[in-house]
Amino acid sequence: MENSTQIYDVIIIGAGVMGSSTAYQTAKRGLKTLLLEQFDFLHHRGSSHGESRTTRATYPEDYYSNMVLQSSLLWQEAESEIGYKVYFKTTQLDIGPSNNKSLLAVVNSCRKNSVPIRVLDPEQAVEEFAGKFQLPEDWIGVATEHGGVIKPTKAVSMFQTLALRHGAVLKDRTQVVDVKKEENGNAVVLVSTKNGYKFRGKKCVITAGAWTKKLVGEVAKLALPIQPLECTVHYWRINEGHEGKFTIEEGFPTFASYGEPYIYGTPSFEFPGLIKIAVHCGRACDPEERTWAASEALVEELRTWIKGVFGDLVDWEDGPVITQSCMYSMTPDEDFVIDFLGGEFGEDVVVVGGFSGHGFKMAPVVGRIAAELVVGGGEGDGVDITHFRVGRFEGNGGKGNVKDFGDQVKSH
Repeated sequence: MENSTQIYDVIIIGAGVMGSSTAYQTAKRGLKTLLLEQFDFLHHRGSSHGESRTTRATYPEDYYSNMVLQSSLLWQEAESEIGYKVYFKTTQLDIGPSNNKSLLAVVNSCRKNSVPIRVLDPEQAVEEFAGKFQLPEDWIGVATEHGGVIKPTKAVSMFQTLALRHGAVLKDRTQVVDVKKEENGNAVVLVSTKNGYKFRGKKCVITAGAWTKKLVGEVAKLALPIQPLECTVHYWRINEGHEGKFTIEEGFPTFASYGEPYIYGTPSFEFPGLIKIAVHCGRACDPEERTWAASEALVEELRTWIKGVFGDLVDWEDGPVITQSCMYSMTPDEDFVIDFLGGEFGEDVVVVGGFSGHGFKMAPVVGRIAAELVVGGGEGDGVDITHFRVGRFEGNGGKGNVKDFGDQVKSH
């Protein structure tokens, strides 16, 4: 079961949003592209499925806002090419205590990067959002027009369809078990699969999500500090008569609440009459051994938060009516890993992972960066990827990039 004659320009391992976006970008550049997925395409076992993801340009780190803004344009470019929408714009509202370091860093970063924001006191937040958000008197709101909702499963399907249109080959149910450099002087990467196939490529990109650490450890003997977390998202019923107030059409925002815990949500969109509100955290796990269950303690924290912020507009007493499971791939500093694998692979293998629960929105620009690393090597196509290098975990106890504010994602 070996294809010994075909040599691809690039083999991409993992067909979640990052791998599919990369395949679209490489195929679009005329590269002979092979995209491999260990499960069924559009499966629900990783980080790229579901009904909605938020997009926001409000980051405490200086280096993400530009990536989000570039991605917004690339989402629209892909939509124009495919002929349907996956990205729906709305306002983004960040709220939290006025002395919260992360939220204040958001304000400073946005001003530094010329991201237009409005800093609101509680009364102004009530006025701007028609009384839907009730903030404590010592809280502030930070509003920007650079927010929105992305349809994740539909978005992954879009990138895969576009990759196919540009000539890529896609194979699912094809689990990669080994990647190595051929020793016969062909200067190609040999990718072996569990079902006996062997594929050859000039370059390889590993975008295996929660399985990235395991695969990289096996093929390169490199211990990437990427910890999978099992997370849950919850949909809550909007009380009768208030359903229309929570829609994008009525100006309801995507939102994030800074503090303990960090809570985020989207407008009522995918399920009429329901709103997604979840805690930005998860339980450390092996991606092959999950509980698929929600934490009752987290549900109680959400009840308390919803009661305080939305009051009688949302039914907090009866609990969530839908719960879904997802995966995060956490790095110690919550920053991405986008770099050459190095070692015997040099610049022939690129590793793309560790998106730490906030990468989906930036998939278009990440795919573009990965494609440029494959084509040209060394550069991130206008994006400084210094903060995403593998080597940042060396020499400081594996902590990575040092920041002046606390982690957003907690493990429970």
